[in-house]
Amino acid sequence: MSAAEPLLSVEKIEVTYHRVVTAVQGVSLAVARGQIVALLGNNGAGKTTTLRAISGFVGKDDARVTEGSITYKGERIENRQPHEVTRRGIVLVPERDKEFENLSVAENLLVAVPAKRTGAKPAKLLAEAVYEYFPRLASLRRREAGYLSGGERQMLAIGSALMCSPELLLIDELSLGLGPLIVSELLHRLLRIRDQLGLTVLLVEQNVGFALEVADYGYVMENGRIVLDGDSARLRSHDDVREFYLGQAQGGRRSYRDVKQYRRGRRWYG
Repeated sequence: MSAAEPLLSVEKIEVTYHRVVTAVQGVSLAVARGQIVALLGNNGAGKTTTLRAISGFVGKDDARVTEGSITYKGERIENRQPHEVTRRGIVLVPERDKEFENLSVAENLLVAVPAKRTGAKPAKLLAEAVYEYFPRLASLRRREAGYLSGGERQMLAIGSALMCSPELLLIDELSLGLGPLIVSELLHRLLRIRDQLGLTVLLVEQNVGFALEVADYGYVMENGRIVLDGDSARLRSHDDVREFYLGQAQGGRRSYRDVKQYRRGRRWYG
């Protein structure tokens, strides 16, 4: 892979469920090494499907990438099994079912380690590194995961992913169900992890404000398509995105496309 090539490249993929329902159409995105890239949009936009297509888990949902390509480090990986994708260095932190509730924090970290880990650090050293990034987990290492708070569970989910020594971390809905303070803490810990470990992150988020605090680049999805992309500064200042995601449109919240058409009409007739 040359220095100019992205670590991950998704080119015009289409994802079809049950061989008949198309959920994602013509989605393209690129993630450069060392970046945090945000995939933004409301619930049902196709963000999770895109993430599961990259990680291989979409096959578990009776779905396939039926068109386009997903290339990681120069190699095509669409429709591969999740364990094959993980072995290549891509690890998913899912939206739900993040941990084994009846196991302790320490046990969750240890069982996350892949069976075949050529040249990887010993599991105990990896776990100690996780505790350094998330000191709260260190104090709770003997507690069953089912008794953790939402924020602590998210810390454990990220920590478990780090036990797989990823190069590319996929995180689905980091902020889901969490308060602003814990989300801000998690995002800034994610920045520290990225900087110290040299990780690359693709972050799926509904909370645009939080995501753009840490993202280098972002893509806005709606109805299974990318409708806008740009660096975080451009997206933060984009009138259409601000109007939609801040809920300031007259007549209630509308789709990004509605806002865009409304603005075009206002410019045309104004």
